[in-house]
Amino acid sequence: MAKQQIVPPPVVAEALAVLGQRVRLGRQERGWSAAELAVRAGVTAPTVRAAEAGRPGTASGTLFTLAWLVGVPLFEIDDPVELARLRRTGERELALLPARVVHRQDVEPDADF
Repeated sequence: MAKQQIVPPPVVAEALAVLGQRVRLGRQERGWSAAELAVRAGVTAPTVRAAEAGRPGTASGTLFTLAWLVGVPLFEIDDPVELARLRRTGERELALLPARVVHRQDVEPDADF
């Protein structure tokens, strides 16, 4: 079975392209080849090139790992302590929400905006 092609919205495609460019710039500033970065990340060189090209099929964890390895700040935050604080804040906010959403079948959605 062939891998499903993902077509992201334009703004997502732009974000992937920007992050891919930053990964490539960071890699080149360090004097690393795509193969060298791939070894450090535990992926293949074609995966690195796909991420740098902004292809949407690259796993988000792989993309974040590549960015981190070449010094691209994740969420524009350089400090790991600040990133952990942001994660804890998100966890607290999520804890206030219901665990799941149940859609009632007997209620018509209000489409009058």
